[in-house]
Amino acid sequence: DSFACKCITLLIHLYKGVPMQWTNDQPIYQQVRNHVVSLIIDGVLDAGEPIPSVRQMAVEGGVNPLTVSKAYQELVDLKIVEKRRGLGMFVTVLAKKQLLKIEKEKFMKGDWPAVLRKANQLDIDLVKLVNKK
Repeated sequence: DSFACKCITLLIHLYKGVPMQWTNDQPIYQQVRNHVVSLIIDGVLDAGEPIPSVRQMAVEGGVNPLTVSKAYQELVDLKIVEKRRGLGMFVTVLAKKQLLKIEKEKFMKGDWPAVLRKANQLDIDLVKLVNKK
């Protein structure tokens, strides 16, 4: 059954692919949000599929359910997931497309300039680096 396969894949991803290990560099709710974003972008969670419940994510991640709720609400506000009363939260049809746009923009404005600065500082030829096989 494909639902069982998805559940197994999700569990493998949670435990091995993208471990939930929190760091001190950003609030935990943002890290929870980023974890779910990774699950969607990586195709572990597809459009129409449920995301882990607040309780499940809190237990698996060892965090307060209110922290997970805050992360999930941000995803609802971005229309990445939708609440279905009595059923849980589900990935929206356009979630992956929207997330790719959001995450690319965040990378290009935030991470990429720092990468460029570091590459210049270390005298790394980016053309050679990109063409390296």
